Amino acid sequence: MEKKSTKIAYFVALGIFVVLLVILGITYKDAPIIVEDATTPFAGTFWSLLPPIVAIVLALISKEVYSSLFLGCLVGALLVSNYHPWETLVQLVEGDNGIVTTVADTGNIAIIVFLVVLGIMVDLMNKTGGSEAFGRWAKKTVKSRAGAQLMTMLLGVLIFIDDYFNCLTVGAVMRPVTESHHISRAKLAYIIDSTAAPVCMIAPVSSWAAAVSGYVNSDNVSGIEMFIKQIPWNYYCLLTLLMIVVISLLNIDYGSMLTHEYNAQVKDDLFTTPERPFAGADDYETGTKGKSSVLDLILPVVVLIACCVIGLIYTGGFFDAEGETYHNFMEAFSNASSGQGLAIGSMLSLVFAFVYYWLRGAVGFEKSFESVPNGFIQMISPILILTFAWTLCGLTRYGMYSADFVVNAMSGAGAGRHRRQR
Repeated sequence: MEKKSTKIAYFVALGIFVVLLVILGITYKDAPIIVEDATTPFAGTFWSLLPPIVAIVLALISKEVYSSLFLGCLVGALLVSNYHPWETLVQLVEGDNGIVTTVADTGNIAIIVFLVVLGIMVDLMNKTGGSEAFGRWAKKTVKSRAGAQLMTMLLGVLIFIDDYFNCLTVGAVMRPVTESHHISRAKLAYIIDSTAAPVCMIAPVSSWAAAVSGYVNSDNVSGIEMFIKQIPWNYYCLLTLLMIVVISLLNIDYGSMLTHEYNAQVKDDLFTTPERPFAGADDYETGTKGKSSVLDLILPVVVLIACCVIGLIYTGGFFDAEGETYHNFMEAFSNASSGQGLAIGSMLSLVFAFVYYWLRGAVGFEKSFESVPNGFIQMISPILILTFAWTLCGLTRYGMYSADFVVNAMSGAGAGRHRRQR
């Protein structure tokens, strides 16, 4: 938020929201509570959607997600507590839908464990030279700009288990490869980001599947089953992946990206902007024992995916001889507890990765465990985002019954349309 115009827009939006909250506080001071079991008159009304609106608007203006989500949570806690200052703090931190309560949820903490394990594996693969080996192979294999871009996408598609894990791994591996073909950092970032989230959103074995399926609250269908059924209708993800292929093969660039690519190819300037992230950091980290192969990157990822599938079907009752889903793969997969399954699978694969690298002599015992704190540090960003997002969802959905308002609004719209057709 460095531009003056952006700062002005941000503070204007913030001021509007503050004035709106003051007006709402005065208007709803003695208003009746219309939703049973609710504690606030805002429950079940349009204003139950105000917290996510605040978060989305501020994020779009500032391009900064942490403060935007936090302010959205703060607005939600303020409305749930009916403007009582101390109760607002309690609701935000340790209320029924507060930050502490949200993180303590078994499904959510399982996803956090999964993310931390992925961070450890990324750092471990870099330390052992797996990224270096894959980069060497890619440099020899890829002969064109289109090939380098498609290789970046392909590696991103293969690492579908988590978008952040995807970005960390693909970014580290493909930076030197794309640099050798004069592909700008902006183009590399676009390809990585436009592959990571979309492919995770259509992969049943991913952290996105775990997070999204957790929002499903139905006795008729499990969360993971609904996630699988929506894949063919997820046009954004499918078309985004298709667009990367088209842009790479046809060499199409426009707008700001055209400027970045022109500077990279003609002026040998990969960055264009004054900020030069990872400048001078394009040399791979070599394994401590000087031994590395492509297998050091591929095998742990393949084992991770296989173990996560096993973990998912385990939580779905595949191995429970007395359960209804015993030895029924699809039923067990549909009935899986995604967060717990991914946590179990990732822990198994992490143990395998440590043992494999020790036996290969790729890294020493003490050096390998340096990846534990480093991996956790790498995953602080997505953990914070998820924590605030879960809290915002809880305050909006369960604290202010926003679903009731949406259902009533949509049913009313449907009834009105039916009357007009008649």
